[in-house]
Parts: sequence; C-alpha cells; structure tokens
Amino acid sequence: MTIKRIILIILTLFAVIKMFLSLGSSLTEPQIQSQLELYQTNFILQGAELKTETLVNTTESNQENLTKSLNTLLGENPYINVQKQYDKIKETSLITIGNYQKQLDTIKNSSLTNEPQIKQLETLINKSNQFIDQINLKLGILQAQQGNRKEAVKIWQNLPEKSTIAPILIDIWQNSPNLNDESLTQINTNLKGWFRDRVLHQYYEVTNQNQALINLEETQQKKAEQAIFKLLILSGIPAIGSSLGLGLIIFLIVQFFIKKETSILAINQGLKWENPWDGETVWFVFIIGFFTVQQLILPFSLSFIFSILKLDPSSFNIRQNALYVLTTYLLMTVGGLSVLYYSIKSFFPLPSDWFNFKGESKWYLWGISGYFVALPLVLITSLINQQFWQGQGGSNDLLFLALQAQDKLALSIFFFTASIAAPFFEEILFRGFLLSSLTKYLPVWGAILISALIFALAHLSLSEVLPLLMLGIILGFVYTRSRNLLAPMLVHSIWNSGTLLGLFLLGSGGN
Repeated sequence: MTIKRIILIILTLFAVIKMFLSLGSSLTEPQIQSQLELYQTNFILQGAELKTETLVNTTESNQENLTKSLNTLLGENPYINVQKQYDKIKETSLITIGNYQKQLDTIKNSSLTNEPQIKQLETLINKSNQFIDQINLKLGILQAQQGNRKEAVKIWQNLPEKSTIAPILIDIWQNSPNLNDESLTQINTNLKGWFRDRVLHQYYEVTNQNQALINLEETQQKKAEQAIFKLLILSGIPAIGSSLGLGLIIFLIVQFFIKKETSILAINQGLKWENPWDGETVWFVFIIGFFTVQQLILPFSLSFIFSILKLDPSSFNIRQNALYVLTTYLLMTVGGLSVLYYSIKSFFPLPSDWFNFKGESKWYLWGISGYFVALPLVLITSLINQQFWQGQGGSNDLLFLALQAQDKLALSIFFFTASIAAPFFEEILFRGFLLSSLTKYLPVWGAILISALIFALAHLSLSEVLPLLMLGIILGFVYTRSRNLLAPMLVHSIWNSGTLLGLFLLGSGGN
C-alpha cells in the first residue's frame, strides 16, 4: 500500500468521523424554520391591522371581496392562529432545552469532564430559556389583544424578575398611573414589529395621547399594506411556481409514456461520460480538495491568522460576517478547484463532454424548467421532513445570517456567495466531476443518486439532508439530460436567490 493511499485512508476516516459528529450535533439544534415561521407571523399580525375602508377607490363590493381575500391569506382568526404557532414553537424549544440538559448531565456525570463543552451547553440552555421568555412575553400580548387581560397578566407575572418590560405591560393593561417616558423607552427597546405597535397603541390609549395614537394608526396602516404585499410574494410566488412545476411534471410524464425514446425525459438517457481516470482520483479530489480543505486547512489557517491579528469572529457585525463567509467560500473554491485541476491535469485534453459550458445550447430552458420542477418536489419533501424532525436538526449558518441582513451591502455579499460562488463551485465538483466520474462504475441514475446524497450530507445539517437530496437529484437529472454545467448552475442559483429573497423579506418586517 502506497503512502498516498495510507494518508487518504486516514483523512477519509477523519472526514467521515467529523461529518457524522457534525450531523449528530445538529440533531439537538433548532432549525431556522421556527425562526422563519415567527417572522412570517409578524406579517400576518401586521396585515390583520389593515382597515379596508381606508383604502382609496374601494367600493362596498370591492371591500367584501378584499375581506374574503384577506381571510384566505391571513386566516379567519389570525390572532388565534399565531398564538397556536407560538405555542408550537415554545413546545419545540422546550424539547431542545431538554436535549441540551441531557447532554450536559451526561458530560458532568462522566469521568472525563469537558469544561468548554459544558460552558457551551450552559450558554445554549440560557439562550433557549431567554427565547422562551420572549415567546411567553408575546403570548401575553396576544392574549391581551383578544381581550384576555387576566390571562395576559398571569403570563407576565410568571416571567423572570429580571424582565424589565413585563411589569410595564402589566401596568399598561391595568391602567396604572405609574406609566412615564421611561416606560415608553422600555417598550421601544424591548419589543419589535407588531408587538411593539400593539403595546404602544394600548399605552397611548391609557395615557390619553390622542395625536400619538392617530400617528401610530396611520403608520400601522402603511405597515399593514406592506405586510400584505410581502405575504403575497412569500406565499404567491412559491404557489404559482409549484403549480407550474406540477403541470410540467405531469406533461413530461405523459409525454414520456406517449413518445418514449423521443420524449424530453429520454434525451441523453443512460448516456455516460468517457472517464479517463480511476476511482482513486475521484477519492483524492473529494477527500483532499473538499473535506480536507473545508474541515482542516481553512479552519486552522483562519484560526491562526485571527490569533495573530487578535480578531474574534464572534464579535463581527453583519457586514464583517458577510465578508468572512464570502472570503471563506472563495478560499474553499480556489483550494478545491486547484486540487481538481492538478489531479486531472495529466489527462488533458479531456473528452469534449467534460466540464461543458456551451453557451449556444438551450441550457437555460433546462435550468428554468428544472427550477420549476424542483419547487413542488422539494417543498413536499420539506413538509414531510418537518414532520419527522419536529423543529430539530440544525440549519445552515448562512441562513441565520441572511435573515438578519437588512444591510444592502451585506445582503449583496450574501447573494454573491450563495447565488454565484456556491453554484459555480458545487456544480463543478458534485455534478461536473463526481457525477460524471461515477458513471464509469454505476448507471446514470445511480450516479445521480450517490452524488446527490454526498451533496446533501456535505452541508452537515440533518434536517436539510432530505430536501437537499431531492434538490441534488433534480440538479443531477438536469445535468445528465442537458450535458451542460450551466443548466444545473442556473437551477442552483435561482434556488438560492429565491431562498435569500424570502429571508430578506421576512427579516425586513422586524420581529
């Protein structure tokens, strides 16, 4: 056995162990889906404040139709629906805390005490408890909005004594004379979105600030109109796209059964790539060019540089985080593609169908069609996945950062990273190299499946494995039929762009 192979085996074991540890640790982490649901409920609550009679050019008949449309979009009773959503997320958060506590107890009871891990778990438990306190605070406001003042006050009284806003909420809904300008400051500091506006509305009523109340109601109407518009985008575009996708799927299946070998689905069916290298080359590129660069070289190198420069990434603001993510990804791209280039350089010139970027072919039709097909299939997979994981399983850190990115420069950087850099690098590596190479040993459908599975696992979040597996299968299908890397790159780019647009819209409402 050569030294190269021994090193590869050692690095492979490290990569596999690291991957499974990362996937295992994500099991007890909350998904971003819970955060997204909370942000969307803020739009629902803001939209519920819309007074249709204040809209220009609305007749009585139009108002009735508009009310029906709003009920469809917001629900018959948005406050109860949102309350149920908060209760559900609270339950999921309690499960998360229980998982953290079990891990903490296990470590403390073991003979090998891991202080850094203990501190990390204690921090996560404290943050989760604070999150639940925020949920309870908002549940109280929702109860008060529905006229259940006693229940609301009871919830606020059970919040920790360190809460500065809870006593003020109690005073507001009990018409206390203790309210002052400091109360107003605390409201604006501790609450956001609809919840802040709802409390301010009650505060101005109790303190008889009529002009402030009128101004607030005018602002609420503008926010309500904006919220309705954003909800239409967030729910309308995926719904329309999914309908088009389902129609396209049905058309392709029917055409396949009618035309068979001459159908669109049969284009390049089973056509493999002429593969000049062996499996060890594929193994080397992925272990060295992807996992080793991503999990060893970059983390240690950046950690060393930060220690010299005395920089703490955890203290970065949103722009610095965006630049950090982009820089890391570009370094990973350069490292990975460099390893790929030097690994296959001796086989140049490659056959014409390798790493194909034919601008003159109809790759964009495959790309756009692939995106529409992906919408319903990934959505259905995600819904099934949600039922399985129940809010656990972790999420990509970039999604959390993008949700907070209301800074235009930071958002532009995130878009470049996710919509250009990621599709370019990942499609070259997973579809252009891995999938094509696997066709030497597997049928095309097997190469699509295996490359999609590795693609999904490489994102290191258990909750994302099934949706990314489905997306990877579609990307692989588009590539094998179009024989052009521009097609899956386009699908990947549109998909990531749509995700980031949704995150931006959700984050723009405040929560």
